Amino acid sequence: MALIKEVRGHKPSFGENCYFAENATIIGDVEMGDNCSIWFNAVVRGDVNSIRLGNKVNIQDGAVIHCTYLKSKTIIKNNVSVGHNAIVHGCVIEENVLVGMGAIIMDNAKIGSNSIIAAGAIILENTIVEPNSIYAGVPAKKIKNVSAEHVSGEIERIANNYVMYSSWFKED
Repeated sequence: MALIKEVRGHKPSFGENCYFAENATIIGDVEMGDNCSIWFNAVVRGDVNSIRLGNKVNIQDGAVIHCTYLKSKTIIKNNVSVGHNAIVHGCVIEENVLVGMGAIIMDNAKIGSNSIIAAGAIILENTIVEPNSIYAGVPAKKIKNVSAEHVSGEIERIANNYVMYSSWFKED
């Protein structure tokens, strides 16, 4: 069973049909919607500020979601995939976003809807990622616009797949 821990009077709350891997950690002021999944070794730590996840958000293996005390909350809206070993810290991620494996998104960044943050990209503090774009590199820069094929073929497909994958583990 996942480690779900209350801290400073805040206990995580969850919508319907969520899946948490046995060694996932969810702490403190965390609220999430329906059809979310927190995978193996992932940490969602709302101990110093709040974390809000919309519907159909998946936090993949080894990813860390955190925030900054008295400074920045983390808000991840609907239909977002956060790839393996990514770090999302004190920022806002709008709807329909794919955060690639090993990417880092820093405090007060804002990731626009229908965007892709490439694997290994580093989004610096206060960066505004425009909607419908792909950002890559260190520090990350816009490399091109997101096509309709990327939205349906990557962003939506991966979010939907993670709802399906989580059902495999719930059958046990």
